[in-house]
Amino acid sequence: MLTLKEVRKKAVCLLEGTEIRTARLDVDLLLGMALGLDPLEIILDPCRKVPDHEAAAFAALLARRAAREPMSQILGKKAFWSLEFKVSRDCLTPRPDSEILIESALKVIPDRNKSLKILDLGTGSGCLLLSLMAELPGSRGVGVDISARALMLAQDNADRLGFGDRCEFIKSDWAAQLPPSAEFDIILANPPYIAPAERAGLDPDVRDYEPEIALFAGDGGLKEYKKLAKIIPQLIAVGGHAFLEIGWRQGSRVRDIFNKTPAENITIIADLAGRDRCIALDFA
Repeated sequence: MLTLKEVRKKAVCLLEGTEIRTARLDVDLLLGMALGLDPLEIILDPCRKVPDHEAAAFAALLARRAAREPMSQILGKKAFWSLEFKVSRDCLTPRPDSEILIESALKVIPDRNKSLKILDLGTGSGCLLLSLMAELPGSRGVGVDISARALMLAQDNADRLGFGDRCEFIKSDWAAQLPPSAEFDIILANPPYIAPAERAGLDPDVRDYEPEIALFAGDGGLKEYKKLAKIIPQLIAVGGHAFLEIGWRQGSRVRDIFNKTPAENITIIADLAGRDRCIALDFA
């Protein structure tokens, strides 16, 4: 029977051999999941013996990670904006870079208790919509997605986080199923923006496990922005704001698309790494 230290050392070597940069962290999280321990217990009790049934459970989880299945999908959850979201292969894993959309939206809302209507186009797990609603207690939200499975996940997250009575989820190809009279103060979107030609260069964690429909877009990754440039002006309220995630090399090209719309004060905003990540649009 091996000790925790021995099991941990072998597992880290295995994951490092598959070029996983977060090998140590991943191993500790998987050990915690398999053995019912928190990371501190794993570190403080290295001589703890690992029974065969626990070792087998851990080995099964480790094999999934070695095959480059994302940690979020193995654990079934991902933290975003201080909240915890259930995730699966039916949606994109929430990423810290996307938090810039929430930060940017909050900067243009001086009264956070104001009654606002929020629309999240391509809601996935619901992380953008629900994170913003958590900061705006008087708001109501609508999330749309073309995937029925993603919408079930978003509804589950909304109910679990206590926002189920303040939001609605609609299966729709962008805004096709929204009422013609629908109007929103804030619109969020993280559309697919990776060009198909870039597929080979993606990490296998993303390329092989996340939904293609949420990753790839034609026209060099710009196809969905061109659609949204027609849709958003029809849905935005007077004085409203829209925030869209963009690829880090797409800023000027996406700005050019929205320069042809009624949008004003078009601003490209960088993420914490200093890369272009969000385009902010005002509508007078």
